[in-house]
Amino acid sequence: SSVVTKVKGVGRYGDRVLDTADYVTPPQGTSVFVVVTRQILTENQAQGVCPESEATYRCATDRDCQGKSLTTGSGVLTGRCVPYNDTLRTCEIRGWCPPEVDTVSVPVMLEAENFTLFIKNSVRFPLFGFEKANLPPQASAEELRRCRFHPERQPLCPILRLGDVARFAGQDFAALATTGGVLGIKIGWVCDLDRSWELCLPRYSFTRLDGVTRHSPSSPGYNFRHARYYRGHNGTELRTLTKAFGIRFDVLVYGNAGKFGIVPTLINTVAAFTSIGVGTVLCDIILLNFLKGAEHYKARKFEEVTGAPGAMGDQGREKQSTDSGTSSLGL
Repeated sequence: SSVVTKVKGVGRYGDRVLDTADYVTPPQGTSVFVVVTRQILTENQAQGVCPESEATYRCATDRDCQGKSLTTGSGVLTGRCVPYNDTLRTCEIRGWCPPEVDTVSVPVMLEAENFTLFIKNSVRFPLFGFEKANLPPQASAEELRRCRFHPERQPLCPILRLGDVARFAGQDFAALATTGGVLGIKIGWVCDLDRSWELCLPRYSFTRLDGVTRHSPSSPGYNFRHARYYRGHNGTELRTLTKAFGIRFDVLVYGNAGKFGIVPTLINTVAAFTSIGVGTVLCDIILLNFLKGAEHYKARKFEEVTGAPGAMGDQGREKQSTDSGTSSLGL
């Protein structure tokens, strides 16, 4: 199976207008991609020393900054306690300065709800030499551009509105765009290849894949960081760090196909009979009744046991006595 995706739409983010090249990553149109809906920018970072922005690294003296292991901060501790602002002192770090402040309030690109996603999926069952795509074969290019997926009205349309994907998965798009999340678009191909080629059709379903962790206080939603590097006027290396929140879409394809065949049917039937002991009975019936030498096989399989007439009867008879009319058994 192969999947190619393409997102279309233009949205406002603050005082900027973003297109697909700005908010979709990676840009290659793979089965897993992210639509960025919220960004925290830290511009003009340069290598140097500066006070840490994390509240967990507050300090009063240099002693508070010594002997600590910095695992979640923005750089390496220097062991000094320096002013962060007029009222707060934090430990000094060496790294990219100024450090990121991810507690600021930034806008959300809610226009992404109306963006569209085009999915081109093709499947192949090599055992049967069968392949098919999810594009309706009778639809024209104009009909494809105008259609929008709906599970009842247009279940075969390969163009989906992002807001509808979230709704079909039982999610609120605005909340999802704020914190980020992971949505799964499942395409199922379950086909009976004894029927017509046109009856092998895809079935779409939707779910949230990170539902277990979305309520985690330590790391809710979905986000990632990336940087753009450039040179300043004096040749110093600078970068703009972006913490991006977005909705990750995973297009998951599964399938199962079957076709009647006389050889595998016979093999499976014989195997089933053998597993329950019917095979032995069938073989005996054939050997005893339908093959040459059946009488010889029957003589080998069965043995007749006969006794001499009257041999047993005499021993069991009662012997009569003339004494007192009594009788005794012959033992």
